[in-house]
Amino acid sequence: MNFVINLLVNALAILITAYILPGVEVSNYWVAIVVAVVLGLINAVIRPIILVLTLPINILTLGLFTFVITALLILLASAIVPGFHVKNFGWALLFGIVLGLINWFFNTYLI
Repeated sequence: MNFVINLLVNALAILITAYILPGVEVSNYWVAIVVAVVLGLINAVIRPIILVLTLPINILTLGLFTFVITALLILLASAIVPGFHVKNFGWALLFGIVLGLINWFFNTYLI
């Protein structure tokens, strides 16, 4: 049950972030749920592998390269999910930051 609640909260955070940022488009709430699932799978499977492979550059940039990895993974999700569109790398980077802040707020104060 906790998984379903987290999924719905993440989908709501995706909708709010897409509403705030003009460079990100989400068609409807069902697309936001699919984006939440796809981003969850990408973050669970692909992200750890990429983080290990880019560890030296991540150390040199004091962890800031993680934002670049996150933006690239968001662009990957945008290419996979129809109805979810991110204009370019800059909007993906901003989407990742704002989405992280909104998810932090929801998980801290609502769940």
